Amino acid sequence: MSHPPISPEERFAKVVKALLTNSKVTQSEKKGFGSSALTINGRIFATLNHEGKLLVKLPKLRVDALVASGKGERFDSGRGRPMKEWATIEPVSGDLWLLLAREALNFVASKR
Repeated sequence: MSHPPISPEERFAKVVKALLTNSKVTQSEKKGFGSSALTINGRIFATLNHEGKLLVKLPKLRVDALVASGKGERFDSGRGRPMKEWATIEPVSGDLWLLLAREALNFVASKR
């Protein structure tokens, strides 16, 4: 018996639940970009974008590798300039979401 597909919102909720076990991680209450975003030290590291994709902040080389592998796309905020340290991941790549969100958490936490 097959299970119904999980929605991007449900998939992101699982990521949120897992990462909120870290006392330094919070979930933003802001509207617009970053609404419901996961933050550390007041900085966004992961969110669900308006297309239902996971949006994560990672080192440029990691974003490059995700793009090259076809697992991610460079994020473009609509200004025609893709951002070097942000990648979007399709919901079909759900197994990667928690792993990449943890990587993003560690990356952003390490930056001063």
